[in-house]
Amino acid sequence: MSSSAPTSVEAAPLRPEPPTSSLDRFFRISERGSSIPREIRGGLATFFAMAYIIVLNPIILSSGTDKFGHHLSGGQLVTATVVTAAFTTLLMGVVGNVPIALAAGLGVNSVVALQLAPKMSWPDAMGMVVLAGFAIMILVATGLRERVMNAVPLGLRKAIAIGIGLFIMLIGLVDGGFVTRVPDAAHTTVPLQLGADGHLTGWPVLIFILGTLLTLTLIIRRTPGAILISIVAMTGLAVIVDAVVDIKPAAWGLTVPQWPGNPVSSPDFGLLGKVSLFGGFGQVGVLTGVLFVFTVLLSCFFDAMGTILGVSDKAHLLDDKGDLPGMNKVLMVDGIATAAGGFSSSSANTCFAESTAGAGEGARTGLASVVTGLLFVVALFLTPVATMVPAQAATPALVAVGFLILAGGIRDIDWSDFTIAVPAFLTMLLMPFTYSITNGIGIGFIVFCVLRLAVGRGREVPPALYVVAGVFAFYYLMPALGLAS
Repeated sequence: MSSSAPTSVEAAPLRPEPPTSSLDRFFRISERGSSIPREIRGGLATFFAMAYIIVLNPIILSSGTDKFGHHLSGGQLVTATVVTAAFTTLLMGVVGNVPIALAAGLGVNSVVALQLAPKMSWPDAMGMVVLAGFAIMILVATGLRERVMNAVPLGLRKAIAIGIGLFIMLIGLVDGGFVTRVPDAAHTTVPLQLGADGHLTGWPVLIFILGTLLTLTLIIRRTPGAILISIVAMTGLAVIVDAVVDIKPAAWGLTVPQWPGNPVSSPDFGLLGKVSLFGGFGQVGVLTGVLFVFTVLLSCFFDAMGTILGVSDKAHLLDDKGDLPGMNKVLMVDGIATAAGGFSSSSANTCFAESTAGAGEGARTGLASVVTGLLFVVALFLTPVATMVPAQAATPALVAVGFLILAGGIRDIDWSDFTIAVPAFLTMLLMPFTYSITNGIGIGFIVFCVLRLAVGRGREVPPALYVVAGVFAFYYLMPALGLAS
């Protein structure tokens, strides 16, 4: 899941001209009213708009521990994140021929790190992601993806996205040290507090606050690459502060901001292929495992469809009916990207809305995605630079992305219809309040079905939604029935 990136002034479509080269013919560049220089500019713009994920994804995943107390290596996560983004973006360019880049999705990586991994091993958790990717590919191949999507009301779809946005915003506040959990020994009903002791103190927290203000300011000013600029600026400030002020390394968390002796290194592919497809079911049981896979699937499902249509519209690729020709190819690549993210242990990869930055520069074809993918290949050798970024410099992006998701979808919910407004409200708030995307989705579905039945509108609910709500209800009743694993 990702934010809508600020873009430059959108270029007007060019008049189609005869192809001038085999590259032109393959990508249909002239046919779509573009040019090779314009595609290259678009690819560069998209890369710099989304390059923050190289830093952010390893921070989110490495902050979690699995059931056995294991952390994932930050350096290996950088490699996994970059190599998967490069592969899937290149694949989208060549197969889908659209200017859409892919990388590890914000939101689903939180599901993996904070919901799946604590219940099983990391390979088991990544296996769940791979299975979700396979499920998406099957839905695309059978033509069911759009039908499944249409079964969930628009209001609930938007609520799921907004809930994920609020969830990752809370993660940003916690990982940045702006809020912390109140210890149980305090015997208080307040679960969170400012800073570590009820007050905002220390240089690392100041870096987070300044980074959040800078990120939001740049976004409001529609500065291209706003998130990346903020991360780079705050990392530079953090390096200076750490060198000048005596700060305990523990105050920074997992990463102390110090310039590496050698900024270039060989990538570490140690996490690739560390996957157990069905081991997670043995840890949590079949029903819980299926619901975990379903949660990952939903986290990728709706966001990708909206992103694809949004970027395609900006790139003038939609037909008169508002459909994207060749949509199934694009959706299939997105499913492959989900599975590939699990295989590499970088979490599910999905289409990034930051691709609108490239479309705003005039990109109309997959050549732009090829350029973006090749830039990720170059970044593969800069792991030491990526792993010097402290959480306080990177997590302001989560706060900004959470806001952008909220602002982009909350107006699309029909708040006058309480049968959709109430479940949407619960879906949005229960995700951050219970630290679980699964809970938000499940309770939202259950309440929606119950309310529609209560007011005599049960026939308006698709049968598939009743089935899903029933599965969730049984899942929540399992402990009371003595069936919990």
